[in-house]
Amino acid sequence: MKKQDYIKFIELLKDYYPDATCSLDFKTPFQLVVAVMLSAQCTDERVNKTTPALFKRCKTIQDFADIDIHELENLIHPCGFYKNKAKNIKLCAKQILENFDGEVPHTMEELTSLAGVGRKSANVILLEVFGIAKGVAVDTHAKRISNLVGLSKQKEPEKIEQDLIKIFPKEYLKDINHILVWHGRNTCIARNPKCDLCVVRQFCNYYNRQVKS
Repeated sequence: MKKQDYIKFIELLKDYYPDATCSLDFKTPFQLVVAVMLSAQCTDERVNKTTPALFKRCKTIQDFADIDIHELENLIHPCGFYKNKAKNIKLCAKQILENFDGEVPHTMEELTSLAGVGRKSANVILLEVFGIAKGVAVDTHAKRISNLVGLSKQKEPEKIEQDLIKIFPKEYLKDINHILVWHGRNTCIARNPKCDLCVVRQFCNYYNRQVKS
């Protein structure tokens, strides 16, 4: 694709998914940090069913730091990998209290210094809490679509992110974060992509190969 094709690609998806937003429910910055941690290897739908009771129990970052680890594990059990997630949530809360005066930091370097927060999670937090879009949160949907379409041949999320940053103008980064997730959930489905419904199939290497075969 040429530069104008990349822009057309995103514009078509923006028109098709005008309501594309973050699917996780949260009211405070740290609630999003927790929700993003819980979403690892878990659906956003399941996370949103789990967090109301959790956020009712833990209303502040201090509450998360102080809660008994076993109680926390029980509260987040439905999201899977609950022991590791509980450990990271408590440690992350303590780090924010001790190192950042109780405020969720707003730089990539500071966020990724927190327990349980990798680059993908940090990108989500920066965008949804602070309105900062300097990168792309490459989840399983963004990875799959990038490879199928031909936006990137890389397999590692961070390398895919760098490819996306290079080919898309900066003003589209905030849209890409949401649109690729929605497209992956609704159209470019992993096991059975709905190519006949895809509004960007003309740009897709996978679709073009299917047509030719």
